[in-house]
Amino acid sequence: MTDRHEAPEGQIADAVSGNWVDRRAPERLKPYLRLSRLDRPIGTWLLLLPCWWGLTLASVSSGWFGPYDLWIAVSCGIGAILMRGAGCTWNDITDRDIDGSVARTARRPIPAGDVTARQALAWAVLQCLIAFGILITYTSTAVWLGILALAPVAIYPFAKRFTWWPQIFLGLAFNWGALLAWAAHTGTLGLPALLLYAGGMAWTLFYDTIYAHQDKEDDALIGVKSTARLFGDATPRYLAVFLGLTVALMAAAVLLAVPGDATLARLFCLAGVLAMGGHLLRQLLRLDLHDNDGLLQLFRSNRNAGLLPVLFFAAALLV
Repeated sequence: MTDRHEAPEGQIADAVSGNWVDRRAPERLKPYLRLSRLDRPIGTWLLLLPCWWGLTLASVSSGWFGPYDLWIAVSCGIGAILMRGAGCTWNDITDRDIDGSVARTARRPIPAGDVTARQALAWAVLQCLIAFGILITYTSTAVWLGILALAPVAIYPFAKRFTWWPQIFLGLAFNWGALLAWAAHTGTLGLPALLLYAGGMAWTLFYDTIYAHQDKEDDALIGVKSTARLFGDATPRYLAVFLGLTVALMAAAVLLAVPGDATLARLFCLAGVLAMGGHLLRQLLRLDLHDNDGLLQLFRSNRNAGLLPVLFFAAALLV
C-alpha cells in the first residue's frame, strides 16, 4: 500500500513516468507545459472523449460523416489540449496557496517558484485565444456553446471551497464537448446530446471521486471539500449509482438519436455503452480506497473506458 506518490527530482508526483516533457522539452518551456498538464495526458483524453461521443453519435443519427466532420474530430483533439491546458493553468493560479500544502501538488510550477501567477495567466490567455481560432470554424451554435463553456471552467477551481460536490462542476466543464461537437455537426442541440452530456457528468463523478481519494487526508487538513471526503468508506455504493446513471443516460441518448429502423446501428451503439459500463464495473471491483497508486491507475484507465463508445459509435456508421 502506498500513501504518497514519490516522484523523481523535478517530476510532478502524478506525472506519467518518463513523459516527454520531463525528458525532451526545453528547460524554459517545461514549467508552462507542466501547467498545461502535458506531462499527464489523461485529462486531455477525458475532455476529448465526450467530444468524439457527440460527433460520432450525431453522425450515426444523421447517417453521414463528411470531410468537415473529420476536421471536427481532429480540431476537437487540438482544442482539448489547449482548453485542458488553459483550465489547468487557471486551476493552478487559483490554487497556488493550497497546492504547496498537498503532497501530490507541491511540485507544481507556481508553488515550486518556476513561474509567477502573472506569467501563468498570460499562458492561459494565449491557449484560449488559439482555441478560439479553432472554435470559429464551427457552426454558430457551436461557437456560442464554446464561449459559454468558459463559465464552468472559471468556476470549477473555487467549487471545492463552497460545496462537497466540486466534481459536478468538473463534469459540467469536462463534458461540454458532447454538446459542442453535436452542434458542430448538426447546427443545433437536441435531447440526445443533452442526455449524452448528463451521462458524461455521471461518468466524471465516478472517475474523479476515485481520483480525489488520493488527496482526502491533505484535503481534510486544509479544509478542501470533495465527494471522496463526503462519501468516505461508502464510496463504492455511490460509484455504483454513478455507473448505473452513466449507462442509463448514454443508452437513452442512443435510443433517441439512432432511428428505429437502423436496428444494427442502434445495437452497435448500445453495445458500446454496455462495454463502457463493463469497464467501469471492473474498476469498481478492483477499487482499494487506501492504495493511492492503485487509485491513480484506475483513474487513468478511464481513457480506455471512454474510448469504447467512440469505437462502437464509429463502427455503427459503417453498418
